Amino acid sequence: MSKASPKVGFVSLGCPKALVDSERILTQLRVEGYEIVPSYGAADVVVVNTCGFIDAAVTESLDAIGEALAENGKVIVTGCLGKRAEVIREAHPDVLAITGPQDYASVMSAVHKQVPRRHDPHRDLVPAARRRPGGEEMDIGIKLTPKHYAYLKISEGCNHRCTFCIIPSMRGDLVSRPIDEVLVEAEKLVNSGVRELLVISQDTSAYGVDVKYAAREWRGKPYRTRMTQLCEGLAELGAWVRLHYVYPYPHVDEVIPLMAEGKILPYLDIPFQHASPRILKLMKRPGSSSKVLERIRVWRKACPDLTIRSTFIVGFPGETQAEFDQLLAFLDEAQLDRVGAFAYSPVDGAKANELPDHIAEELKQERLERFMAKQASISAAKLQRKIGKTLKALVDHADGDDAIARTGADAPEIDGVLRIRAGRNLKPGQFVDVRVEAADEHDLVGALA
Repeated sequence: MSKASPKVGFVSLGCPKALVDSERILTQLRVEGYEIVPSYGAADVVVVNTCGFIDAAVTESLDAIGEALAENGKVIVTGCLGKRAEVIREAHPDVLAITGPQDYASVMSAVHKQVPRRHDPHRDLVPAARRRPGGEEMDIGIKLTPKHYAYLKISEGCNHRCTFCIIPSMRGDLVSRPIDEVLVEAEKLVNSGVRELLVISQDTSAYGVDVKYAAREWRGKPYRTRMTQLCEGLAELGAWVRLHYVYPYPHVDEVIPLMAEGKILPYLDIPFQHASPRILKLMKRPGSSSKVLERIRVWRKACPDLTIRSTFIVGFPGETQAEFDQLLAFLDEAQLDRVGAFAYSPVDGAKANELPDHIAEELKQERLERFMAKQASISAAKLQRKIGKTLKALVDHADGDDAIARTGADAPEIDGVLRIRAGRNLKPGQFVDVRVEAADEHDLVGALA
């Protein structure tokens, strides 16, 4: 890279969907000749990709913008918080430009205005492209995840209007990517060394609804823009395929056989959010706990190895003690494998703010602690039953004498890990068989089988 190349610092915050946005912006910056630098001092301008989902995320984003301004002085803001420009301007009036999520063109325009590009078509400005055996070049751009796994975003936006969420106002209604485009991207990623594809969206089950499940061709075969057929196509690539943000619509039943047959990972990330029908109605969430429990029983009968992860909100406005107890009873019966939860927090612009009977903060935290303690005991018992079993695992990194890996039941960053004793010679992206020797509430320990 020439010393004359303009330099951009980059800060990426928020969820995996925002991370994919960051990867696209970074790739375009590199294509246009910009050098990405790791420090504020070395940068000509800094781009901050923000999150604005909950108050804590807003605070983190504003703090990151403030730090970048203090250290560099020239800051462009993008991402979800960009939809609330007045919040950013009030805290940091000196930012150069503010754009919303997925607005890559406006980000690049702001960068161009501050630091004109110096494009040299003869230079190799993106990471060295790899080639298939036939010689076809595969450009996968810049990734912010490790080389062996990648997030595969299949759509933008959401058609739901959950009262605690403002994502639709930030990212709009559902817009599904053409299925052939998704499958081509997935194929490039796998051919470049990716061993695990994490399918993400705001609502993976709704994939294709907006385009009436239009058919497109990939590898000489028609595929409908639908979650089931997407999974069938991804199963052809030989990588782990993990589904996130799945709503429990009836057609989710169709992917369970693919999991039972080992074509995609037996893993479902379904944000149930609560178990009380009244609270779910206040949240404007689909489904009821009784139907969900029956679906879970059917799924597990068809695929005994199925891992179910979910997220919940405790202390939602109006939640009674009886309704919270109903949520704890749901945990007991559902026996979910991985669970995350947070105490309800008002979000500027969310309809739930207008609901009566908000719960005192102290009570919300007490309920959250009880909820997580209940789930910890469930998780510990389920992991204890894995002791003595031999599991396939994907190595993430070496940690001293040991290696850190994950089984098919564990998504990166949010679930547990499998520590492999004496695994220092293992390499990231390597699949190994591990005999489990010990477990705690969240993680496993084992040795190579």
